[in-house]
Amino acid sequence: MGGNIVRRLTKAGHSCVVYDANPAPGAALAKEGAAAAASVQSLVETLKAPRTVWVMLPSGKVTEDMVNQLAGLMKSGDTIIDGGNSNFKDDVRRGRELKPKGIHYLDIGTSGGVWGLQRGYCLMIGGDEATVKRLDPIFSALAPGLGGIERTEGREKLDPKLDPRAERGYIHAGPTGAGHFVKMIHNGIEYGMMQAFAEGFDIMKNRASGKLPADERFDLNLADIAEVWRRGSVVTSWLLDLTASALAKDGKLEGFSGSVEDSGEGRWTIEAAIEEAVPADVLAASLFVRFRSRQDHTFAEKVLSAMRLGFGGHVEPPKK
Repeated sequence: MGGNIVRRLTKAGHSCVVYDANPAPGAALAKEGAAAAASVQSLVETLKAPRTVWVMLPSGKVTEDMVNQLAGLMKSGDTIIDGGNSNFKDDVRRGRELKPKGIHYLDIGTSGGVWGLQRGYCLMIGGDEATVKRLDPIFSALAPGLGGIERTEGREKLDPKLDPRAERGYIHAGPTGAGHFVKMIHNGIEYGMMQAFAEGFDIMKNRASGKLPADERFDLNLADIAEVWRRGSVVTSWLLDLTASALAKDGKLEGFSGSVEDSGEGRWTIEAAIEEAVPADVLAASLFVRFRSRQDHTFAEKVLSAMRLGFGGHVEPPKK
C-alpha cells in the first residue's frame, strides 16, 4: 500500500522521497518519479521544512521504533503520519509525547488495499485541525473523489457541521487517535460482513448433501448466485464483488485452505465494546470463527480467505 500511495501522489504532481529497509521498492519508485533515500536520516534531511513523513508499516514494535527514530530527527513544525493500523491508544500516547517537541502527529486509517492506486483510498484522519487542513492537498489526491457513487439524498440540507470531504472519501474524524479508532471499527464491521457472506455460501454449498431428502437437495451454482446478487440486490457490495470473482475462477475454492488470520483490529474492536459495555454479538462471533478456522476449516472459511486475498492481498499462512 505504501508504494501505491506514493504512485498516486506522484501522479497528482506531489514530490515524494521514499525509504524502505529493502532497497528494491525504493529503486522501483525512483524510476516512476520519486526520490529514493538510502536511510531514514537521509529521507528527513532531503525533505524541506515543514516536513511530513508518512509511515506505512505493520502495527506494533516496527511502527513504534520508526516513530521514535523520526522523532529524534525531526523538528518543531514537522509532521509524522502513521497510515498503518496502529492501536488508537498508542496514537494518543505518541501524540502526547511528541507535543512538547512541537512535532505534529496524525493517525490515518487507510482503506483501499491493493486496489487503492486505481480506486483511491478511504481516509479516516485523527489529529489537530490545523495540520489536517495544511496537508489537505495530499489527502485529496489520495481519496477516491466523488466518482460514480450516487450522492446521499438530502445530505446537503442536513447538519451544516457535516464534513463535505466525506463525499470525496476522506474525513477529519477527530483528535489524535480518532482516525485509527474509526478504522478499527470499520475493520471489525468488515469481519462481520465477511462472515455473513461466508456462512451463507457455505449453507448453499451444503444443500446438495446426501443427508437431506432427495427432493430438497439443490446443486447450486455459487458463482452464478454471487453474480446475480451483484445486480440490484440489497446485499451488493465490494466484498460480494470479490466473492463473485473468486468463485468464477474456482467454484470450489480449492486453492484456499480456509485458515483465516486476523490482523488485530477485530480484537481491539471487541476490547472497545467491552470498555464501553456495548453488545457486539456479531463482531465477537466473527472474530472467534477466525480463531477456530486455524484448527478446523470449512467452505465458509475458504470464502473468507478468498475475500481477504481479493481486497488486501492477504495470503494464507503456510501449512504447518
